[in-house]
Amino acid sequence: MAILSTPLQYIKSVPPVTRFFTAATLASSTLYLWIRWTTGHTAVAYLTLVPGTSLFFPWTFATSALVEISIIELIISLLVIPASLAYFERLWGTVETLKFIIVCVTGPNIIGCAFNWIEFAVTRNADLFLYGMEYHGQMALFISLLVSFTQVIPEHQVQILGFIKARVKRLPMAYLTFSTIMTLLGFQSPYILIQFGWFVSWIYLRFYKRSVGDSLGGVVSYGDRSETFALTSWFPPFLHTPLSMLGNTVYKIATRFHLLPTSVPHDIESGGYSQVPGGARAEAERRRALALKALDQRLANSSSGSPTQSGISQAQSSRPSPAAPAPAQNERKPSPVEMDVADTSGSDDGRR
Repeated sequence: MAILSTPLQYIKSVPPVTRFFTAATLASSTLYLWIRWTTGHTAVAYLTLVPGTSLFFPWTFATSALVEISIIELIISLLVIPASLAYFERLWGTVETLKFIIVCVTGPNIIGCAFNWIEFAVTRNADLFLYGMEYHGQMALFISLLVSFTQVIPEHQVQILGFIKARVKRLPMAYLTFSTIMTLLGFQSPYILIQFGWFVSWIYLRFYKRSVGDSLGGVVSYGDRSETFALTSWFPPFLHTPLSMLGNTVYKIATRFHLLPTSVPHDIESGGYSQVPGGARAEAERRRALALKALDQRLANSSSGSPTQSGISQAQSSRPSPAAPAPAQNERKPSPVEMDVADTSGSDDGRR
C-alpha cells in the first residue's frame, strides 16, 4: 500500500476535467489502434471525423479529438496536453476549462468539415475531400492552449529541446506557420485544424470567455479586449491598418446584432473594442512589460540630457541660499527668591 500511495495521491491531485480528458484520450486511442490492428481498416468513421459520414456520426465532431492514430502522437499528447490543462483548470476553474475544451475542439472540426464540403462542391472529388480525409487528434486543442498561454504569460521565456529559447507569445505563430507549410505540401488533414483552432480560440478568449475578476470586486466580465491581445498583435506592423479596419467593421456588425456579450465594467477611455482587463495575471504581465519599456525610455532620455538643463541645474545649485534667521535665545525667568529680593529693594527705595 505504501508503494501505491504516491501514484494514487498524484492522480487524485490532478483536477477532474484534466483527469477525465486524459483517461478518455488513452481509452479512445487504444480502442482505435486495436480496431485498426485487428480489422486492418485505415479509418473508423464512428471514432474519427470523416466529412462524408459526419452527418451519420455527429458525436465525432467532439470525440475525434480523443483519438490519436499513432503511438508517437499519443505519447506527445499525453506529455503536453494534461499538464497544460491542469494549469488552466486551476486558474480558470472546472466549468470554464470544460467549456474551453468543447469550443476549441468542436469549432475547428465543424469549420474543417465545412471547408471539405466546399472543396468537394468546387472540384467534385468526393473520394479525396469527403472520404479520403480523416480529422483526429488534439492539434487544435494544442494551438488553443498556446494562445491561452500567450494571453496569460506572453513575456515568459521557455526552452525547447534544451537549446531553443523563445518567448511564449512567439510559439502560436510558429506552430501556425508549420501548419501552413504542411497544408500547402498536401497534408490538409489534420494540420489545417491548427489554423482553425488558433482562430476559434482567439475569438473565444477575446470576446466570450467568462471571468470573475478579483480586482473588479467579483464583477463578471467577458473576454480580453486589451490591445496586447488584439488581432493585430499576431501579425507584422504593415498588416495592422487593414486588419484593424476589418476587425472594427466585423465588431460593429456583431455588436449591432448582439452576437457579443457585454463586458462589465467597460473601459471608458478606450471605448468598447479594446482594453477590458482579461485577468489579474495577464494585467500584471502587461504592466510589467510597460514598466520595463518606460524604464528603458527614461534611461535613454537621461543619458542624452540637454546642456541647457544641466547649466540651469548647476546655476541653481551654485546660487547661495538665504541665511536662516538665528533662533531666539530663551530668556531665563527669575526665580521666586530673586523676585522677593527685587520687591524688597524697591520698597526700601520708596521709603527713602
